[in-house]
Amino acid sequence: MNKKTILVWFRNDLRICDNEMLSLASDKDNAILPVFIYDPRIYVETKYGTKKTGVLRAKFINESVEDLQRSIRSFNGELIIESGLPEEILPELAKQYQIDEVYHHREVAYEETKVSALVEEALWKLQLNLRHFIGHTLYHKEDLPFPIKDIPDDFNTFKKKASRESSIRPSIRFPENLSFLEIAPEWSVPTLEDLGFNEEEIKLAEGSSILGGETEAKKQLTLLMCGGMTESRLSPWISLGCLSVHTYYHSLISCSNYPKSISNKLMDELWWHDYYRFMFKKHGNKFFKLQGLSKIEFSCIGGDEQFENWKSGKTDNAEVNHIMETLNSTGYINQAERTEAAAYLVNDLRVNWLKGAAYFEEKLVDYNPATNYGSWAHIAGVGSSFKHNLKNIS
Repeated sequence: MNKKTILVWFRNDLRICDNEMLSLASDKDNAILPVFIYDPRIYVETKYGTKKTGVLRAKFINESVEDLQRSIRSFNGELIIESGLPEEILPELAKQYQIDEVYHHREVAYEETKVSALVEEALWKLQLNLRHFIGHTLYHKEDLPFPIKDIPDDFNTFKKKASRESSIRPSIRFPENLSFLEIAPEWSVPTLEDLGFNEEEIKLAEGSSILGGETEAKKQLTLLMCGGMTESRLSPWISLGCLSVHTYYHSLISCSNYPKSISNKLMDELWWHDYYRFMFKKHGNKFFKLQGLSKIEFSCIGGDEQFENWKSGKTDNAEVNHIMETLNSTGYINQAERTEAAAYLVNDLRVNWLKGAAYFEEKLVDYNPATNYGSWAHIAGVGSSFKHNLKNIS
């Protein structure tokens, strides 16, 4: 086979290690052109008055892209960093660098999959293939004991059948012969100001202690494997793909520093991560509708004032206020805190749960569509696993 030039389009997979795209692209000494694109649609305001990406996650993304750039430069390569629409930029890069094929990791939420479809259509006009990879879940969909349409909605059933009747693949080998296309080293990330954030927001981001990037992800994984923590707090790096779920899983099962009860709790984080992504694959846009997977139409009596008080931590509940203040200042709260704050918005303030989910989308450093909207649907009583719905709708 002749040597090819492969364009690797990075999205939520900002790592060198355990990355199937890079491993396969490096075969036969192919030349790799790595690309990351800042899509302006990710930084717009939603219909609920929230931002799709808040400043704390924007900082985390920038740091992760910079870390990826440093890794690629250590192999004498260069990450092209562009701003604009991928469906316009990628075909132009493909023509400029005489690309033979484009690789990317498949997503599951409709906005992300729509962008993939637009890119695929644009590349097809150039007679180029967009090759899809599955690298965000512990289980590969082809290894599951059921097709996507028949995946059990009940979380416990999904977990039992998948663990009993299928297996988890090993981590992807590190490419021994990474060869990047030689281009001028001139690309850098946009500033937070370039991305539309004001001086006050940027000052908040500068005080954040959560550092993005694969290098930091490895440090955090090492700290976790030393033992002593009952929650991983690795979700920011997993959500952006700085850390592979396979790397985390294989590190966890080989670790002897945890009692089984804690190890099982940490494993459950990965199970829910997989479950929500597969539910999004199965049920799609239902997770973005007020009635979710229920058949009940209902109204929410809580209005803008209640929503604003909840967002700013000015409710009648001191614990919820503390949780929201922590979220606003750090971009991270644990799962129990997320559940408590969300349940208060839904059950006590009676506000549309989609507004709360959109606010978490803005604020959480570890945001990903499937886990965020999937868990909010359960709290609102309209989620996919009936036993895990926290609110009974009548």
